[in-house]
Amino acid sequence: MRIGLALAAAAIGAGVAGAQTAAPNWPARPIEMIVAFAAGGGVDIVGRAVGTAIGEQVKQNVVVVNREGAAGTLGFGTLAAAAADGYTLGVGPTTPIANAPYLIKGVRYDVESFDYICQVFENVFTMAVAPDSKFKTAQELFAAAGKEPGKLSFGHAGIGTIPHLSVENLGEALKLKFTQVPFRGDAPMLPVLLKGDLDFGAAAVSSIRGQNFRPLVVFSGQRHPAYPDVPTAAELGVPNPVPPGHNGVFAPRGLPAEVRTALERACAAAVRSPTVLQATANTGQAVRYLTGAEFHAQTVADAKFKGELIRLLGLEVK
Repeated sequence: MRIGLALAAAAIGAGVAGAQTAAPNWPARPIEMIVAFAAGGGVDIVGRAVGTAIGEQVKQNVVVVNREGAAGTLGFGTLAAAAADGYTLGVGPTTPIANAPYLIKGVRYDVESFDYICQVFENVFTMAVAPDSKFKTAQELFAAAGKEPGKLSFGHAGIGTIPHLSVENLGEALKLKFTQVPFRGDAPMLPVLLKGDLDFGAAAVSSIRGQNFRPLVVFSGQRHPAYPDVPTAAELGVPNPVPPGHNGVFAPRGLPAEVRTALERACAAAVRSPTVLQATANTGQAVRYLTGAEFHAQTVADAKFKGELIRLLGLEVK
């Protein structure tokens, strides 16, 4: 584990300067960090570690507040409406920014409503089968789907989520038809998959680890270290796979320049901290640091891609 953490830290790059207080009066009180999903999940666990590490850098307490609901849009809506003074941050995936506005009516923010502090980690998704499934490889599953379009069923965490879009996008690319079955998250879906009532499931790697499910495909730019023998979607012929969940730290748009600079430095140092590296390792997440500018540019491109895909699939709300 120590070797793995060291390699992860090295991958981020050495030489990131430590955080400096932006101004004599900031931060003069505790900072609130919003997690837009329920306590106890992978996003929450890593988010709390990030909050702790950022607090250590800026010498102030960071208090995590869970504001889950409406596919993460409740928490991100609260963040977008908060004062841009450095005392309210958010941590989590870009899904409520890149996906949700196309899928949910009444979302009152967009991709430009936030300051992007840094990306911390990727939540990688997979197509997996039960341990006793007859499908041993993705090629076997694809061959069966090709022979009987629509017969194979798959479960996922909800309409328009990354796992749902990942499989639908794969089907479009490979000319395969599956029957999708939505659930309210991985937790209720996986027992159904294990029972044999689904042919496969689309779930986070962190959700299937240690449960004997057999991953057949990973939706990532590279193979997952926990499953080095499992091919990526691109390796199987999908030219533009849906990328993993990009998770990082956000603030309301319009932070004072000094505060933003201090937070970016704090976030860069936090990603390299043992606290965050241990949390990502424990939850099966992949550390992928990006600067605030890189994180913003990636989210803009991702939102465009997701919008086009959601329209193609006929999922966009009218």
